[in-house]
Amino acid sequence: FTVGFTGADLENLTNEAALLAARKNRKAITMEDIEEATLKVAVGPEKRSHVITEKERRLTAYHESGHAIVTYYCPDQDKVHQVSIVPRGWAGGFTLALPEKDISYQTKKWMEEEIAVLLGGRVAEALVLDDISTGASNDIERATELARKMVTQYGMSDKLGLMALSTVSNPYLDGSTMMNCADSTSSAADEEIHKLLMDCYEDAKRLLTEHRALLDEIAMYLLTKETITGDEFMTYVNAENK
Repeated sequence: FTVGFTGADLENLTNEAALLAARKNRKAITMEDIEEATLKVAVGPEKRSHVITEKERRLTAYHESGHAIVTYYCPDQDKVHQVSIVPRGWAGGFTLALPEKDISYQTKKWMEEEIAVLLGGRVAEALVLDDISTGASNDIERATELARKMVTQYGMSDKLGLMALSTVSNPYLDGSTMMNCADSTSSAADEEIHKLLMDCYEDAKRLLTEHRALLDEIAMYLLTKETITGDEFMTYVNAENK
């Protein structure tokens, strides 16, 4: 559960797990406590008291199902561990994919897949509900930030080539970036970022269109049970692929 966690994250996790075990009058921390504590540290505390309408629940169910299915069908992504429409922290739901080992770098292919995964929720909303919501705002922000880094810092644009167009001004302060290029080149970079985002959006749309029946099944399960584990998710995936 804890690949990529810092020392502070692990300390928070064990403290939370100990509190959970104590509330249930246990003499030792169990894996159930560890998993719940991991979710609390990674995603935030449950907010079951938060009242949401059935329309919002349906939107969230399809949104999170979209993330999960695109994650599965992108070969370089981590395995889906859990999907839930129970509000946690700032989120109305979440899709958690856990890495199996620590890694030191990411490839262009992985980053393109990650953008598609981030946009999978918005795609599912548009595809099924014929409408879109503000629920994808953080996904879009993260996808845009990653696409911008690919184009301006990592030299991954075919059009602009192997050139760093921006630098981080001070990673120990706000981490803001400065463009080190002409205005015309900056405009060309914006066009490349937009193209990358739209290409990844179309990849996610293709996957969810191809697996529309699975999207409906996972969303309906979430509306009934609220949470689906990775194993339960794979049961539906394997049934579709028979």
